[in-house]
Amino acid sequence: MILEDGVLRIRDATTEDAGLLCGWWNDGRVMAHAGFPLGLQTTSDRIAIDLANDTDETHRRLILEIENHPIGEMNYRNKGEGVVEIGIKICDETKREVGFGTRFLRLLIEHLFDVRGYRKVILDTNLDNRRAQHVYEKLGFQKTAVHIDSWKNQLGVLQSQVLYQLTFEDYTSAKRGLQNSF
Repeated sequence: MILEDGVLRIRDATTEDAGLLCGWWNDGRVMAHAGFPLGLQTTSDRIAIDLANDTDETHRRLILEIENHPIGEMNYRNKGEGVVEIGIKICDETKREVGFGTRFLRLLIEHLFDVRGYRKVILDTNLDNRRAQHVYEKLGFQKTAVHIDSWKNQLGVLQSQVLYQLTFEDYTSAKRGLQNSF
């Protein structure tokens, strides 16, 4: 899959991306928000094996690029019955909080609804990640639950999470609202 919007591109991650992903995933600064302040402590070989097993029907890891330069990653996982779970990580700190995440999410969500035929997108984020919550809600995601102190990060610190869902109908409505505001 290749999805493009101007200089932004989402593409399937391949085994050749294993080293890049390994660098990001082992960096505690990149992974802290996901509960891994020490990084995942994985290897390129393990990641390459996992990437070789990705399929469009089950799950797929994706690379985010700006002008052909990798800046982050996304993923989606088929949960069955028309539901897909997604995740996004802008790994290049200089590309955060400038609107790229919103644009990448729109591209993937439209693809998942319009091409893949999913009816609902779900995701979760850390309760402390207010910026991500703002983006998700702007795109039409509805908060479905908040779990306080529901898990511990690598350092044993309790963390809280927010669960979101976006139905095709909610996304279409939010998209219409955004278009009418310009």
